[in-house]
Amino acid sequence: MRPLSKSKLMPYRQCPKRVWLEVHHPDLRADTAASQKNFDTGHQVGEIAQQLYDPTGQGTVIEPFAEGIDAALSLSMSLLDTPNPIFEAGFAAEGAMAFADVMLPVQNPQSQPLRAWRMVEVKSSTSVKDYHRDDVAIQAFVARAAGVPLTAIALAHIDNTWTYPGDGDYQGLLVENDLTDEAFARGAEVERWIEAAQSIVAQATAPAITTSKHCHDPYPCGFYAHCQSQEPQAEHPIAWLPKPLKKGLTTLIANTGITELRDVPDHLLSDKQQRVKNATLAKEAYFDQASAAQALAAHTLPAYFLDFETISFAVPIWPGTRPYQHIPFQFSVHRQSNTQLTEQAFIDLSGNDPSKAFAEALIAACREPIPIFVYNAGFEMTRIRELAERFPQLSQDLLALNARVVDLLPIAREHYYHPSQQGSWSIKAVLPALCPPPELNYEKLEGVQDGGMAMDAFAEAIAPYTTTARKAEIERQLLDYCKLDTYAMVRLWSAFTGRIL
Repeated sequence: MRPLSKSKLMPYRQCPKRVWLEVHHPDLRADTAASQKNFDTGHQVGEIAQQLYDPTGQGTVIEPFAEGIDAALSLSMSLLDTPNPIFEAGFAAEGAMAFADVMLPVQNPQSQPLRAWRMVEVKSSTSVKDYHRDDVAIQAFVARAAGVPLTAIALAHIDNTWTYPGDGDYQGLLVENDLTDEAFARGAEVERWIEAAQSIVAQATAPAITTSKHCHDPYPCGFYAHCQSQEPQAEHPIAWLPKPLKKGLTTLIANTGITELRDVPDHLLSDKQQRVKNATLAKEAYFDQASAAQALAAHTLPAYFLDFETISFAVPIWPGTRPYQHIPFQFSVHRQSNTQLTEQAFIDLSGNDPSKAFAEALIAACREPIPIFVYNAGFEMTRIRELAERFPQLSQDLLALNARVVDLLPIAREHYYHPSQQGSWSIKAVLPALCPPPELNYEKLEGVQDGGMAMDAFAEAIAPYTTTARKAEIERQLLDYCKLDTYAMVRLWSAFTGRIL
């Protein structure tokens, strides 16, 4: 019987079909860019953990892919007789295999050589999730079944309230949660998972399981596109309905398995959901332009149209910042009067913390006491509040900007819907439907076409290996992208108000 790694058992916990595909057809997996970024973040946090748990560098890092699985397992067991930390130690037993992030010797003067160990699993999340508990239970069971004298097991995750002091000092980045009693008590449960997963893998064909919400919970499945392609597709999926769904509708979906929007009874829909259904089935846009204009009537020209770009590091690189804190590094602001449209931009690719320079430039660019239009105001307003907290001397001017913010997203949600939006009111979904001219096409932008790509571009631009020429290219791409976002808002405002600019 081929042992199943923890990376196979955890997918089994999400979906038995997934573990079968992981073993028999891994080539069908297509991980999203977001999933790959999460993997990369996990590796980075793991490297920091090695520094924190082995500050003197006495420990051993096992590399199973370089050394081979069998050699890694053998080395791991031999190192249990040593007094130093072990990273990525591997153990196999009872049809399963697992590699531990951190193994720490427990000092026991009555036991020589040291044969008691504490295990720490390291996660890049900011809290303990239910599936982390499953993960730790598997780790504990496999290690103990393999004969490891394991006395304790903990899960370490990022503390997002911790502030980086600088100089490479990451003490405090991780916080531990002891899960020993819980993990040790679940041994029989883990045994059943292994037995069931092995039974699934031994089948000639994949289990007949249809796609559903489990495909994205607790994490996106890389086989989702493959599985969905094997199923009949709804012409107008119920998933296009805005949330939340009424309890009666969720019950109907669970009991009948309906997926098609036309099969949803009208009495189970809210007014907004009914508009989406009607527009979708009629293949015609819904647009209450008069109501949209009335909602914006109090906010006259001249006005600003503002958009931010931010970067978020799991492991902070600038003193005074926290894990996963959104740090703004760029903005574009258009100023529209009755007769003229102008744009100002800020971007900082120096590699230094851009926060204070950003805040000062933003105050200067939006100094006139006129409306500031944004799309999805919560994001920008939260960033401004955070800047105000970090730089008290700028607080009054920054918070004064928030007082003038006007959000265009609720206007779009309440007064406009086009079937091409497919349930999304993101600016990139609304814009092509409402304002179709070619110059507003994000797909024609070079290099950076969305916020995730902007983050990646910024990270590349400040990397030490990036050439001056490449940095200049990235700067141009970022400026073009952010400028289009704010110009898009100008065009949406024009369509909502009926003003031809």
